[in-house]
Amino acid sequence: MAILGTAPYPSKAPTIMGMPAKQVSLVTLCFQNSALILIMHYSRIMPQVGDHRYFASTAVFLSEVIKLSICLCCCVAETSRALGTSATPAAIYCHIRTAVSSGDSWRLAVPAVLYTLQNSLQYVAVGNLDAVHFQVLSQFKILAAAVFSVTILRRSLPPKRWLALLVLTFGVSIVCIPHSDTHQTSTSYNSILLHHDADHFFPRSVHELGQAAANGAHHVTKRAAQVLAPRTPLVLPRSATYQGMAEDEARTMASNYTFGVFAALIAAASSGLAGVYFEKILKDAAAPPNTSIWTRNVQLSFYSLFPALIIGVFFKDGAEVREHGFFDGYNWVVWTAIFLQSAGGVLSSMCINYADNIAKNFAASISIVVSFVFSVLFFDFVFGFTFILGTSLVMFATYLYSSPERKMARRPPPLRIASYQKTAVDPMYTPRLGDDLRSTLDPLESVRSMALSTSRPSSPMRYPRSPSARNLSKFRGD
Repeated sequence: MAILGTAPYPSKAPTIMGMPAKQVSLVTLCFQNSALILIMHYSRIMPQVGDHRYFASTAVFLSEVIKLSICLCCCVAETSRALGTSATPAAIYCHIRTAVSSGDSWRLAVPAVLYTLQNSLQYVAVGNLDAVHFQVLSQFKILAAAVFSVTILRRSLPPKRWLALLVLTFGVSIVCIPHSDTHQTSTSYNSILLHHDADHFFPRSVHELGQAAANGAHHVTKRAAQVLAPRTPLVLPRSATYQGMAEDEARTMASNYTFGVFAALIAAASSGLAGVYFEKILKDAAAPPNTSIWTRNVQLSFYSLFPALIIGVFFKDGAEVREHGFFDGYNWVVWTAIFLQSAGGVLSSMCINYADNIAKNFAASISIVVSFVFSVLFFDFVFGFTFILGTSLVMFATYLYSSPERKMARRPPPLRIASYQKTAVDPMYTPRLGDDLRSTLDPLESVRSMALSTSRPSSPMRYPRSPSARNLSKFRGD
Protein backbone atom coordinates (compact mmCIF):
# COMPACT_ATOMS: atom_id res chain seq x y z
CA MET A 1 0.00 0.00 0.00
CA ALA A 2 1.37 3.40 -1.05
CA ILE A 3 1.97 6.05 1.55
CA LEU A 4 0.17 9.33 0.96
CA GLY A 5 2.33 12.33 0.21
CA THR A 6 5.36 10.42 -1.06
CA ALA A 7 4.46 10.46 -4.79
CA PRO A 8 6.75 12.78 -6.83
CA TYR A 9 5.29 15.97 -8.22
CA PRO A 10 4.86 16.13 -12.02
CA SER A 11 7.67 17.93 -13.83
CA LYS A 12 6.80 21.53 -14.63
CA ALA A 13 7.10 22.66 -18.23
CA PRO A 14 9.78 25.31 -18.90
CA THR A 15 8.53 28.88 -18.97
CA ILE A 16 9.76 32.23 -20.25
CA MET A 17 8.56 35.19 -18.19
CA GLY A 18 5.79 33.04 -16.73
CA MET A 19 4.53 31.81 -20.12
CA PRO A 20 5.07 28.36 -21.69
CA ALA A 21 8.39 28.31 -23.51
CA LYS A 22 7.06 26.19 -26.37
CA GLN A 23 4.31 28.63 -27.37
CA VAL A 24 6.54 31.66 -26.83
CA SER A 25 9.31 30.29 -29.05
CA LEU A 26 6.92 29.30 -31.84
CA VAL A 27 5.07 32.63 -31.91
CA THR A 28 8.34 34.55 -31.76
CA LEU A 29 9.82 32.51 -34.61
CA CYS A 30 6.71 33.09 -36.73
CA PHE A 31 6.87 36.87 -36.43
CA GLN A 32 10.67 36.84 -36.71
CA ASN A 33 10.48 35.10 -40.09
CA SER A 34 7.91 37.56 -41.39
CA ALA A 35 9.69 40.63 -40.03
CA LEU A 36 13.07 39.47 -41.35
CA ILE A 37 11.86 38.93 -44.92
CA LEU A 38 9.85 42.17 -45.02
CA ILE A 39 12.66 44.31 -43.61
CA MET A 40 15.29 42.65 -45.80
CA HIS A 41 13.10 43.29 -48.85
CA TYR A 42 12.61 46.93 -47.90
CA SER A 43 16.33 47.39 -47.21
CA ARG A 44 17.14 46.29 -50.77
CA ILE A 45 14.54 48.48 -52.53
CA MET A 46 14.60 51.61 -50.37
CA PRO A 47 16.45 54.73 -51.55
CA GLN A 48 20.13 54.32 -50.87
CA VAL A 49 21.84 56.01 -47.95
CA GLY A 50 25.21 57.55 -48.76
CA ASP A 51 27.25 57.01 -51.88
CA HIS A 52 26.40 53.35 -52.33
CA ARG A 53 23.80 50.81 -51.25
CA TYR A 54 24.99 48.67 -48.38
CA PHE A 55 26.94 45.55 -49.27
CA ALA A 56 25.17 42.26 -48.55
CA SER A 57 28.50 40.57 -47.78
CA THR A 58 29.17 42.92 -44.87
CA ALA A 59 25.65 42.32 -43.53
CA VAL A 60 26.16 38.55 -43.64
CA PHE A 61 29.51 38.86 -41.83
CA LEU A 62 28.06 41.07 -39.08
CA SER A 63 25.13 38.69 -38.69
CA GLU A 64 27.51 35.80 -38.06
CA VAL A 65 29.50 37.88 -35.55
CA ILE A 66 26.35 38.73 -33.58
CA LYS A 67 25.14 35.13 -33.74
CA LEU A 68 28.51 33.91 -32.43
CA SER A 69 28.29 36.38 -29.53
CA ILE A 70 24.77 35.26 -28.59
CA CYS A 71 25.60 31.54 -28.76
CA LEU A 72 28.83 32.08 -26.83
CA CYS A 73 26.96 33.86 -24.02
CA CYS A 74 24.44 31.00 -23.85
CA CYS A 75 27.28 28.46 -23.84
CA VAL A 76 29.01 30.31 -20.98
CA ALA A 77 25.77 30.37 -18.96
CA GLU A 78 25.19 26.66 -19.57
CA THR A 79 28.76 25.74 -18.65
CA SER A 80 28.76 27.81 -15.46
CA ARG A 81 25.48 26.20 -14.42
CA ALA A 82 26.93 22.73 -15.04
CA LEU A 83 30.23 23.38 -13.21
CA GLY A 84 28.58 25.07 -10.24
CA THR A 85 28.88 28.44 -8.59
CA SER A 86 32.41 27.75 -7.37
CA ALA A 87 33.80 27.56 -10.93
CA THR A 88 36.28 30.28 -11.84
CA PRO A 89 36.25 32.16 -15.16
CA ALA A 90 39.47 30.40 -16.12
CA ALA A 91 37.86 26.99 -15.58
CA ILE A 92 34.83 27.99 -17.62
CA TYR A 93 37.07 29.26 -20.41
CA CYS A 94 39.12 26.06 -20.47
CA HIS A 95 35.98 23.92 -20.52
CA ILE A 96 34.44 25.87 -23.42
CA ARG A 97 37.71 25.90 -25.37
CA THR A 98 38.03 22.14 -24.97
CA ALA A 99 34.41 21.57 -26.02
CA VAL A 100 34.54 23.91 -29.03
CA SER A 101 37.89 22.69 -30.32
CA SER A 102 36.99 19.02 -30.12
CA GLY A 103 38.24 16.49 -32.63
CA ASP A 104 35.24 16.59 -34.99
CA SER A 105 34.64 20.35 -34.99
CA TRP A 106 36.26 20.67 -38.42
CA ARG A 107 33.30 18.76 -39.88
CA LEU A 108 31.09 21.78 -39.27
CA ALA A 109 33.01 23.72 -41.91
CA VAL A 110 30.81 22.15 -44.62
CA PRO A 111 27.42 23.31 -43.23
CA ALA A 112 29.03 26.63 -42.28
CA VAL A 113 29.90 27.33 -45.92
CA LEU A 114 26.42 26.23 -47.03
CA TYR A 115 24.67 28.46 -44.48
CA THR A 116 26.85 31.41 -45.51
CA LEU A 117 25.90 30.80 -49.14
CA GLN A 118 22.23 30.66 -48.14
CA ASN A 119 22.39 33.95 -46.24
CA SER A 120 24.14 35.68 -49.12
CA LEU A 121 21.62 34.42 -51.67
CA GLN A 122 18.75 35.55 -49.45
CA TYR A 123 19.77 39.18 -49.93
CA VAL A 124 19.96 38.63 -53.68
CA ALA A 125 16.53 36.97 -53.77
CA VAL A 126 14.66 39.51 -51.64
CA GLY A 127 16.08 42.31 -53.78
CA ASN A 128 14.56 40.79 -56.92
CA LEU A 129 11.35 39.26 -55.54
CA ASP A 130 8.45 40.24 -53.35
CA ALA A 131 8.60 39.13 -49.75
CA VAL A 132 5.75 36.63 -50.12
CA HIS A 133 7.18 35.11 -53.30
CA PHE A 134 10.49 34.60 -51.55
CA GLN A 135 8.91 32.95 -48.52
CA VAL A 136 6.85 30.58 -50.65
CA LEU A 137 9.88 29.61 -52.71
CA SER A 138 11.88 29.12 -49.51
CA GLN A 139 9.60 26.20 -48.61
CA PHE A 140 11.45 24.32 -51.33
CA LYS A 141 13.97 23.52 -48.59
CA ILE A 142 11.53 20.87 -47.30
CA LEU A 143 11.83 18.98 -50.58
CA ALA A 144 15.61 19.42 -50.59
CA ALA A 145 15.90 18.25 -46.98
CA ALA A 146 13.75 15.19 -47.69
CA VAL A 147 15.81 14.18 -50.73
CA PHE A 148 19.10 14.64 -48.88
CA SER A 149 17.74 12.75 -45.86
CA VAL A 150 16.98 9.75 -48.06
CA THR A 151 20.35 9.86 -49.83
CA ILE A 152 22.67 10.83 -46.94
CA LEU A 153 20.93 9.58 -43.79
CA ARG A 154 19.40 6.51 -45.48
CA ARG A 155 16.02 7.44 -44.06
CA SER A 156 12.78 6.07 -45.47
CA LEU A 157 9.74 8.27 -45.95
CA PRO A 158 6.13 7.10 -45.72
CA PRO A 159 3.86 7.46 -48.77
CA LYS A 160 2.05 10.40 -47.20
CA ARG A 161 5.22 12.48 -47.12
CA TRP A 162 6.09 11.60 -50.70
CA LEU A 163 2.64 12.83 -51.69
CA ALA A 164 3.26 16.03 -49.72
CA LEU A 165 6.56 16.53 -51.55
CA LEU A 166 4.85 16.16 -54.93
CA VAL A 167 2.20 18.71 -53.94
CA LEU A 168 4.94 21.03 -52.67
CA THR A 169 6.85 20.78 -55.95
CA PHE A 170 3.70 21.52 -57.93
CA GLY A 171 2.85 24.52 -55.74
CA VAL A 172 6.35 25.98 -55.97
CA SER A 173 6.28 25.53 -59.75
CA ILE A 174 3.01 27.48 -59.96
CA VAL A 175 4.40 30.31 -57.84
CA CYS A 176 7.50 30.47 -60.06
CA ILE A 177 5.30 31.36 -63.05
CA PRO A 178 5.23 35.18 -63.29
CA HIS A 179 1.75 36.65 -63.50
CA SER A 180 0.95 38.27 -66.83
CA ASP A 181 0.28 42.00 -66.80
CA THR A 182 0.10 42.50 -70.55
CA HIS A 183 -3.37 43.95 -70.41
CA GLN A 184 -2.38 46.35 -67.69
CA THR A 185 0.72 47.41 -69.61
CA SER A 186 -1.17 48.01 -72.84
CA THR A 187 -3.84 49.98 -71.03
CA SER A 188 -1.25 52.10 -69.28
CA TYR A 189 0.61 52.84 -72.48
CA ASN A 190 -2.60 53.69 -74.34
CA SER A 191 -3.54 56.15 -71.63
CA ILE A 192 -0.40 58.15 -72.46
CA LEU A 193 -1.46 58.85 -76.05
CA LEU A 194 -2.78 62.28 -76.91
CA HIS A 195 -5.97 61.13 -78.61
CA HIS A 196 -7.31 59.93 -75.26
CA ASP A 197 -7.28 63.48 -73.91
CA ALA A 198 -10.50 65.43 -74.30
CA ASP A 199 -8.86 68.84 -74.46
CA HIS A 200 -6.87 68.37 -77.69
CA PHE A 201 -7.70 70.65 -80.64
CA PHE A 202 -6.43 71.44 -84.10
CA PRO A 203 -4.00 74.38 -84.00
CA ARG A 204 -4.99 77.44 -86.02
CA SER A 205 -1.48 78.87 -86.32
CA VAL A 206 2.16 77.88 -86.11
CA HIS A 207 2.45 79.50 -82.67
CA GLU A 208 -0.44 77.39 -81.31
CA LEU A 209 1.10 74.30 -82.92
CA GLY A 210 4.35 74.90 -81.05
CA GLN A 211 2.52 75.43 -77.76
CA ALA A 212 0.48 72.26 -78.26
CA ALA A 213 3.61 70.25 -79.03
CA ALA A 214 5.37 71.57 -75.93
CA ASN A 215 2.38 70.89 -73.67
CA GLY A 216 1.87 67.45 -75.17
CA ALA A 217 5.51 66.49 -74.72
CA HIS A 218 5.45 67.65 -71.10
CA HIS A 219 2.23 65.71 -70.48
CA VAL A 220 3.57 62.54 -72.11
CA THR A 221 6.83 62.71 -70.16
CA LYS A 222 5.00 63.20 -66.86
CA ARG A 223 2.51 60.39 -67.46
CA ALA A 224 5.22 58.03 -68.73
CA ALA A 225 7.31 58.62 -65.63
CA GLN A 226 4.32 57.78 -63.43
CA VAL A 227 3.42 54.61 -65.34
CA LEU A 228 6.90 53.24 -65.94
CA ALA A 229 8.22 53.96 -62.45
CA PRO A 230 7.35 50.49 -61.02
CA ARG A 231 8.94 48.74 -64.04
CA THR A 232 12.07 50.70 -64.95
CA PRO A 233 14.37 52.85 -62.86
CA LEU A 234 13.50 56.51 -63.07
CA VAL A 235 16.46 58.49 -64.44
CA LEU A 236 16.35 62.16 -63.59
CA PRO A 237 17.87 64.30 -66.37
CA ARG A 238 20.81 66.38 -65.21
CA SER A 239 22.31 67.71 -68.42
CA ALA A 240 22.79 66.89 -72.06
CA THR A 241 25.81 64.73 -71.20
CA TYR A 242 25.98 61.32 -69.49
CA GLN A 243 27.45 62.77 -66.32
CA GLY A 244 25.70 61.49 -63.19
CA MET A 245 23.58 58.81 -64.88
CA ALA A 246 25.17 55.99 -62.84
CA GLU A 247 24.29 57.72 -59.59
CA ASP A 248 20.72 58.34 -60.77
CA GLU A 249 20.20 54.71 -61.78
CA ALA A 250 21.59 53.47 -58.46
CA ARG A 251 18.87 55.30 -56.53
CA THR A 252 16.28 52.74 -57.62
CA MET A 253 17.44 49.13 -57.69
CA ALA A 254 16.36 47.26 -60.81
CA SER A 255 14.88 43.80 -60.21
CA ASN A 256 15.17 40.59 -62.19
CA TYR A 257 12.43 38.06 -61.43
CA THR A 258 14.19 35.07 -63.01
CA PHE A 259 17.43 35.83 -61.20
CA GLY A 260 15.56 36.13 -57.91
CA VAL A 261 13.79 32.79 -58.41
CA PHE A 262 17.05 30.98 -59.09
CA ALA A 263 18.68 32.62 -56.07
CA ALA A 264 15.78 31.61 -53.80
CA LEU A 265 15.79 28.00 -55.02
CA ILE A 266 19.56 27.63 -54.64
CA ALA A 267 19.35 29.16 -51.14
CA ALA A 268 16.61 26.68 -50.22
CA ALA A 269 18.65 23.74 -51.54
CA SER A 270 21.70 24.94 -49.58
CA SER A 271 19.60 25.22 -46.44
CA GLY A 272 18.23 21.69 -46.85
CA LEU A 273 21.66 20.17 -47.44
CA ALA A 274 23.21 22.09 -44.54
CA GLY A 275 20.43 21.03 -42.17
CA VAL A 276 20.74 17.35 -43.08
CA TYR A 277 24.53 17.39 -42.76
CA PHE A 278 24.28 19.20 -39.42
CA GLU A 279 21.81 16.57 -38.21
CA LYS A 280 24.20 13.83 -39.32
CA ILE A 281 26.97 15.41 -37.25
CA LEU A 282 24.72 15.74 -34.19
CA LYS A 283 23.59 12.10 -34.36
CA ASP A 284 26.94 10.61 -35.30
CA ALA A 285 28.10 7.93 -32.88
CA ALA A 286 31.74 9.01 -33.23
CA ALA A 287 30.98 12.50 -31.88
CA PRO A 288 32.03 13.35 -28.32
CA PRO A 289 29.28 12.65 -25.77
CA ASN A 290 27.38 15.38 -23.94
CA THR A 291 27.98 18.00 -26.65
CA SER A 292 25.23 20.58 -26.23
CA ILE A 293 23.42 22.36 -29.03
CA TRP A 294 24.94 25.70 -27.95
CA THR A 295 28.44 24.30 -28.33
CA ARG A 296 27.55 23.16 -31.84
CA ASN A 297 26.14 26.60 -32.64
CA VAL A 298 29.35 28.25 -31.43
CA GLN A 299 31.36 25.94 -33.68
CA LEU A 300 29.04 26.59 -36.62
CA SER A 301 29.13 30.37 -36.21
CA PHE A 302 32.91 30.35 -35.78
CA TYR A 303 33.49 28.47 -39.02
CA SER A 304 30.94 30.67 -40.81
CA LEU A 305 33.07 33.76 -40.20
CA PHE A 306 35.80 32.66 -42.59
CA PRO A 307 33.76 32.24 -45.81
CA ALA A 308 31.70 35.35 -44.99
CA LEU A 309 34.83 37.46 -44.50
CA ILE A 310 37.24 35.99 -47.04
CA ILE A 311 34.92 35.08 -49.92
CA GLY A 312 32.23 37.71 -49.39
CA VAL A 313 33.94 40.84 -48.08
CA PHE A 314 37.47 40.45 -49.45
CA PHE A 315 37.06 38.79 -52.85
CA LYS A 316 33.51 39.71 -53.92
CA ASP A 317 33.19 43.30 -52.67
CA GLY A 318 36.75 44.07 -51.61
CA ALA A 319 37.44 46.87 -54.09
CA GLU A 320 34.12 48.65 -53.50
CA VAL A 321 34.41 48.25 -49.73
CA ARG A 322 37.83 49.92 -49.81
CA GLU A 323 36.40 52.73 -51.94
CA HIS A 324 33.13 53.44 -50.13
CA GLY A 325 33.75 51.99 -46.67
CA PHE A 326 32.56 48.96 -44.71
CA PHE A 327 29.47 50.63 -43.22
CA ASP A 328 28.46 52.69 -46.26
CA GLY A 329 24.70 52.67 -46.79
CA TYR A 330 23.86 51.48 -43.27
CA ASN A 331 20.88 52.83 -41.37
CA TRP A 332 18.46 51.53 -38.77
CA VAL A 333 16.64 49.36 -41.34
CA VAL A 334 19.83 47.52 -42.28
CA TRP A 335 20.84 47.02 -38.65
CA THR A 336 17.36 45.69 -37.84
CA ALA A 337 17.63 43.15 -40.65
CA ILE A 338 21.06 42.05 -39.38
CA PHE A 339 19.84 41.57 -35.81
CA LEU A 340 16.74 39.68 -36.95
CA GLN A 341 18.84 37.38 -39.10
CA SER A 342 21.12 36.71 -36.13
CA ALA A 343 18.16 35.97 -33.87
CA GLY A 344 16.74 33.50 -36.39
CA GLY A 345 19.32 30.83 -35.62
CA VAL A 346 18.83 31.21 -31.87
CA LEU A 347 15.03 30.98 -32.17
CA SER A 348 15.30 27.90 -34.37
CA SER A 349 17.42 26.21 -31.70
CA MET A 350 14.87 27.16 -29.04
CA CYS A 351 12.02 25.70 -31.12
CA ILE A 352 13.89 22.44 -31.60
CA ASN A 353 14.73 22.36 -27.88
CA TYR A 354 11.31 23.24 -26.46
CA ALA A 355 9.11 21.95 -29.31
CA ASP A 356 10.28 20.01 -32.37
CA ASN A 357 11.14 20.43 -36.03
CA ILE A 358 7.52 19.82 -37.08
CA ALA A 359 6.30 22.78 -35.05
CA LYS A 360 9.06 24.90 -36.58
CA ASN A 361 7.73 24.12 -40.07
CA PHE A 362 4.24 25.13 -38.96
CA ALA A 363 5.59 28.47 -37.75
CA ALA A 364 7.22 29.02 -41.15
CA SER A 365 3.90 28.33 -42.89
CA ILE A 366 2.00 30.76 -40.69
CA SER A 367 4.63 33.42 -41.33
CA ILE A 368 3.73 33.27 -45.05
CA VAL A 369 0.22 34.48 -44.20
CA VAL A 370 1.60 37.26 -42.00
CA SER A 371 3.99 38.40 -44.73
CA PHE A 372 1.18 38.29 -47.29
CA VAL A 373 -1.03 40.59 -45.21
CA PHE A 374 1.76 43.11 -44.56
CA SER A 375 2.88 43.04 -48.20
CA VAL A 376 -0.62 43.90 -49.39
CA LEU A 377 -0.98 46.69 -46.83
CA PHE A 378 2.44 48.36 -47.04
CA PHE A 379 4.12 47.27 -50.29
CA ASP A 380 1.12 47.38 -52.68
CA PHE A 381 1.58 43.70 -53.45
CA VAL A 382 -0.46 42.60 -56.48
CA PHE A 383 -1.39 38.93 -56.59
CA GLY A 384 -3.29 36.74 -59.01
CA PHE A 385 -5.07 33.42 -59.06
CA THR A 386 -1.89 31.46 -59.80
CA PHE A 387 -0.17 32.91 -56.75
CA ILE A 388 -3.11 32.09 -54.46
CA LEU A 389 -3.30 28.54 -55.85
CA GLY A 390 0.44 27.92 -55.55
CA THR A 391 0.64 29.36 -52.03
CA SER A 392 -2.32 27.27 -50.88
CA LEU A 393 -0.71 24.12 -52.27
CA VAL A 394 2.59 24.92 -50.57
CA MET A 395 0.92 25.50 -47.19
CA PHE A 396 -1.18 22.34 -47.54
CA ALA A 397 1.93 20.34 -48.45
CA THR A 398 3.77 21.74 -45.43
CA TYR A 399 0.88 20.74 -43.16
CA LEU A 400 0.67 17.29 -44.75
CA TYR A 401 4.41 16.72 -44.43
CA SER A 402 4.58 17.96 -40.82
CA SER A 403 1.52 16.12 -39.50
CA PRO A 404 2.46 13.08 -37.40
CA GLU A 405 1.79 9.59 -38.59
CA ARG A 406 -1.37 8.01 -37.19
CA LYS A 407 -0.89 4.37 -36.43
CA MET A 408 -3.92 2.23 -37.18
CA ALA A 409 -5.15 0.59 -33.98
CA ARG A 410 -5.65 -3.14 -34.40
CA ARG A 411 -9.13 -4.32 -33.54
CA PRO A 412 -9.32 -7.00 -30.86
CA PRO A 413 -10.47 -10.43 -32.00
CA PRO A 414 -14.21 -11.07 -31.64
CA LEU A 415 -15.37 -12.82 -28.51
CA ARG A 416 -16.84 -16.27 -29.03
CA ILE A 417 -18.80 -17.06 -25.93
CA ALA A 418 -21.51 -19.24 -27.47
CA SER A 419 -19.11 -22.10 -28.19
CA TYR A 420 -18.23 -22.40 -24.50
CA GLN A 421 -21.78 -22.31 -23.07
CA LYS A 422 -23.61 -25.45 -22.03
CA THR A 423 -26.74 -26.25 -23.95
CA ALA A 424 -28.35 -28.22 -21.10
CA VAL A 425 -27.89 -28.70 -17.36
CA ASP A 426 -26.31 -32.01 -16.47
CA PRO A 427 -27.58 -33.15 -13.06
CA MET A 428 -24.64 -35.48 -12.60
CA TYR A 429 -21.99 -32.77 -12.85
CA THR A 430 -23.91 -29.77 -11.52
CA PRO A 431 -22.97 -29.06 -7.87
CA ARG A 432 -25.79 -29.00 -5.31
CA LEU A 433 -25.96 -26.97 -2.16
CA GLY A 434 -26.17 -28.92 1.04
CA ASP A 435 -28.71 -28.35 3.79
CA ASP A 436 -26.22 -26.54 5.99
CA LEU A 437 -25.28 -24.13 3.17
CA ARG A 438 -28.84 -23.71 1.97
CA SER A 439 -29.92 -22.58 5.43
CA THR A 440 -27.42 -19.72 5.32
CA LEU A 441 -28.86 -18.24 2.15
CA ASP A 442 -31.71 -16.50 3.96
CA PRO A 443 -31.60 -12.78 3.00
CA LEU A 444 -33.29 -11.78 6.29
CA GLU A 445 -30.94 -13.71 8.50
CA SER A 446 -28.85 -10.72 9.51
CA VAL A 447 -31.93 -8.64 10.30
CA ARG A 448 -33.54 -11.40 12.29
CA SER A 449 -30.39 -12.01 14.30
CA MET A 450 -30.19 -8.34 15.23
CA ALA A 451 -33.84 -8.27 16.35
CA LEU A 452 -33.58 -11.38 18.47
CA SER A 453 -30.27 -10.55 20.08
CA THR A 454 -30.20 -9.78 23.83
CA SER A 455 -27.60 -8.94 26.40
CA ARG A 456 -27.82 -12.48 27.87
CA PRO A 457 -25.74 -15.21 26.43
CA SER A 458 -28.03 -17.19 24.24
CA SER A 459 -28.03 -20.90 23.90
CA PRO A 460 -27.36 -22.41 20.52
CA MET A 461 -30.68 -22.80 18.77
CA ARG A 462 -29.62 -23.95 15.38
CA TYR A 463 -27.25 -26.74 16.20
CA PRO A 464 -28.19 -29.34 18.88
CA ARG A 465 -25.97 -29.70 21.88
CA SER A 466 -23.82 -32.77 21.90
CA PRO A 467 -24.67 -35.05 24.88
CA SER A 468 -22.17 -35.29 27.67
CA ALA A 469 -20.64 -38.56 28.83
CA ARG A 470 -22.96 -38.77 31.90
CA ASN A 471 -26.13 -38.25 29.92
CA LEU A 472 -24.95 -40.66 27.31
CA SER A 473 -24.54 -43.38 29.98
CA LYS A 474 -28.10 -42.77 31.18
CA PHE A 475 -29.44 -43.31 27.69
CA ARG A 476 -27.55 -46.55 27.45
CA GLY A 477 -28.93 -47.79 30.78
CA ASP A 478 -25.57 -47.99 32.52
